[in-house]
Amino acid sequence: MEGTQKPRMLGWSIAYIILLLSIFLPPLSLITAALLMVPVLIMYVKLGTRRFLVHYVVSLAVVYFVASLLAGWLGALLVSVSIFFLPPVIQMGNLYKKRAAARTVLTAGTLTLLGELLLTLVVCFMFGLNPVGSMKRFMMESVQTLPAQVQSIMAIDMDTLVQLMVQMLPLYMIGFSLFYVVISHWLARKVLVRSGESIPAFKPIKDWMLPKSFVWLYLLALILEMFVKDSRSMIFTVLLNLLPLLMAAFAIQAIAFLFFVAHVKRWNKTLPIVGILLLLFFPPAYFMFSLLGVFDVAFPIRDRMTSK
Repeated sequence: MEGTQKPRMLGWSIAYIILLLSIFLPPLSLITAALLMVPVLIMYVKLGTRRFLVHYVVSLAVVYFVASLLAGWLGALLVSVSIFFLPPVIQMGNLYKKRAAARTVLTAGTLTLLGELLLTLVVCFMFGLNPVGSMKRFMMESVQTLPAQVQSIMAIDMDTLVQLMVQMLPLYMIGFSLFYVVISHWLARKVLVRSGESIPAFKPIKDWMLPKSFVWLYLLALILEMFVKDSRSMIFTVLLNLLPLLMAAFAIQAIAFLFFVAHVKRWNKTLPIVGILLLLFFPPAYFMFSLLGVFDVAFPIRDRMTSK
């Protein structure tokens, strides 16, 4: 086993070097950037701390040397990107070694990455940088590049639109953190299980169920939305970020309910698959799915179906 593990870990080191060097290549960056945590997570779980550090440091040294040949600043930037993703890898890897539940791993990894994003913002402001202002200027310039016909049919003022998009920065950060951790967990777990590791998986999707407290939180947010009109108030900003998260959570809950129905009725998975396609490609159905998810959590629909 030890003899076969060495070339495999060397292969993962090479894969990590290639991924890091390719994240600034436009055709590949959308795919490779989402995979950055996977090789490091696999090496962290399969290797001891000392051997992992050797593989990791050597990989960064190779990346720094190659990237610096292309541009002097590029090597330091790639190393910084790699180190940025290291804390969630360590957090998730330690939980893997403890055989923690998949939900715990997902929560810990997401919170760690989100905390790093917040810390990065704080550090930027401490050094006199203003990433939020830069983001606002970038959005204004992007909107102004749209054709005049498109700008004229927008039902909202450009300044107001950009301001709302900037206020949704917490939502973007949460979505970014969740996306990276989910992709990394899903792929890394598959590889690690095949290599002999025992890592708990998520419950089957048909068994997913949100806490009932989410229903009350959702109702409270909807009620507050009707009364809070000041777009620059703190409550408005909280609702602007909270409601899309809750709607997404309940929409996923609705998909879980469709899988449950297909299981109880002994149907094939056509129903939930059609639901997923509608959710992805027919935005008007989004609210209806979130409403179905609310009913699934709030009322004992599943118990009645099971008893029948």
